[in-house]
Amino acid sequence: MQLVKGRVVMSTAGRDRLTFQIVLEAAPDSALVVDGKARPLQRPKRKNIKHLRLTSTVVPEEQMNTNREIRRALRPFQSDEAVT
Repeated sequence: MQLVKGRVVMSTAGRDRLTFQIVLEAAPDSALVVDGKARPLQRPKRKNIKHLRLTSTVVPEEQMNTNREIRRALRPFQSDEAVT
């Protein structure tokens, strides 16, 4: 799997660990990620790719225009229990 725009990833380190986010922009050693709430489109977080676990899901670019759409795309990944 490649780190591409729209890929859903899980953070494995930092304050946001165990949360799902969407890649907004990818570089060779880092990625800009957003979740639509704590990290909105206006303020993406730069994460080292070592601290991200990739999923097989890629959100189409048309569904990444607003924070609401991003939250909606991440809803299936949210759960009441933390994943270990």
